[in-house]
Amino acid sequence: MTMDDLRLGLRLTQQAGWNQTESDWLRFLNLGSESSFVAELEGRAVGTTMTFISDQVAWIAMVLVEKESRGKGVGTALLRHAIDYLDARKIKTARLDATPLGQPIYEKLGFMPEYELARFEGVTSSGRTEPALKKVTPDIFSDVVEFDRRMTGENRAKMLSALFEEFPEDTYILMCNSRIEGFVTMRPGRNAMQIGPCMATIDAGPVLLSDAFYHCEGKAVFVDIPTDHIQAVKLAEASGLGIQRRFLRMCRGERVKDNITAIWAGSGPEKG
Repeated sequence: MTMDDLRLGLRLTQQAGWNQTESDWLRFLNLGSESSFVAELEGRAVGTTMTFISDQVAWIAMVLVEKESRGKGVGTALLRHAIDYLDARKIKTARLDATPLGQPIYEKLGFMPEYELARFEGVTSSGRTEPALKKVTPDIFSDVVEFDRRMTGENRAKMLSALFEEFPEDTYILMCNSRIEGFVTMRPGRNAMQIGPCMATIDAGPVLLSDAFYHCEGKAVFVDIPTDHIQAVKLAEASGLGIQRRFLRMCRGERVKDNITAIWAGSGPEKG
């Protein structure tokens, strides 16, 4: 996949009703153009998939097929190609967030369930009168990335740095005694503001997520939360959000030990 395929990606996103914008696709291509692919059917581009590799963990995302070409094996062919690409590079773990429709296909390709997430949507109400946190500055980017690595077991430096640099006005941090306790970032989408990732300790999480709701107050938002994270779920519900859809996080290969209680908001299905 190259920049020449950007129009295809945008068209497929619109067809599917997904939230990604042109800036999202550009970021994806900058992060993983060599590991992202386009499927052609009868000489015409009809589908996409992208893989984002961080050390020995890869995320498979943006598996999209145009409506007229569905049911012809295009999506499965894209997935097999992505898996073969990762296997050839000896990537230990492949992960993705599956819809109920996609889950049986992923299982046949060797993916196993990890845990469920729910996408909460709505117009937030934080109850706050002023923000509580400070913005992330470039001089502490590396510290935030290291905090995220400890929480997730993954090195997401490339993805997080891209988000921080692109949305510095929408990225906030909570510190205690000069130590990072958590962070949250937000970005605009086609349908709603996407809140996340929000990674934080048990005490910092409510502050960060509530602050994000404050900054998005009056706007439509999406927030992806592990359903086992009861405190984060209750906070989303108390802020006026309801479940739009559910995802199943799945992996193939070595399992990554997520700290689910640290995930107050995921990064979106395209990035985990």
